[in-house]
Amino acid sequence: MLAKLEMLIALAKAQHFGRAAQSLGITQPSLSAGIRQLEEQLGVKLVLRGARYGGLTPEGQRALIWARQIVGDTRRLREEMRASHHGLAGHLRIAVIPTALTMAARLAARFEKAHPAVSFTILSRSSLEILEMLENLDVDAGITYLDVEPLGRVTCSPLYREHYALVVGATHALAGKTTLSWGQLADVKLCLLTPNMQNRRIISRNFQRANIAPPAPVESNSTIVLIATVKEGGYATVLPREHAAFLAKGHDLEVIPIEGMDAPEIGLIVQHQEPYTPVIQALLQTVKSLSG
Repeated sequence: MLAKLEMLIALAKAQHFGRAAQSLGITQPSLSAGIRQLEEQLGVKLVLRGARYGGLTPEGQRALIWARQIVGDTRRLREEMRASHHGLAGHLRIAVIPTALTMAARLAARFEKAHPAVSFTILSRSSLEILEMLENLDVDAGITYLDVEPLGRVTCSPLYREHYALVVGATHALAGKTTLSWGQLADVKLCLLTPNMQNRRIISRNFQRANIAPPAPVESNSTIVLIATVKEGGYATVLPREHAAFLAKGHDLEVIPIEGMDAPEIGLIVQHQEPYTPVIQALLQTVKSLSG
């Protein structure tokens, strides 16, 4: 039944029989047959079928919740047993908001020093994508905003608060300033993260509170693109101070702190399903040491 529950999870995620089958490395007829067998075993209809996938029935939605829990518990059991025989080992998948990637790298490096048999995949994603990936078991943990939007049933481990800075070239009109207020950015031509990023929405709220609307002709989901655009001249960008300092290092750029307004909390989130695997427990302990 476990394989069939994984088929249901994949189908709910892809919302398409062909794409779901491809993600599992099986044929579409095999997927369809597996879903039908699961329906027969449970005695209910799970999927609305027509010319194409029509969504899950109410029973299917409920079964999906159980499927995620059962598959997640099974994976945790396997990891627990492996750790008891071979020590702490495995692979951690972490989805991270773009502005926290430098912290994610620091976390992975510190963890790897203590537990060299654990490898990492670090993915840059929006805050909403992180929650979706965590729910679908596509990642083991996320690094995201803790106090900006509802996170659901997760365990949160704070890392730091995000304070902002303006990044400008050495010849920019604001170069040389020691600090700035949000109101001083009214006429600054900016390049910013795309509106689907929580960081952009936070910055926009700070602009609104300061009663300004600076132009932002260039948008990107990559902070590297933002820094490169500033480096080309004529633009400035707003980024978290530590992340900005890391990206600006070695370039002829200045990082000027912006005082006041929001300072949202960033931290690690994992699904709240105890007991945690030894690897996740060790990850939470590493986050605690970093935040301290």
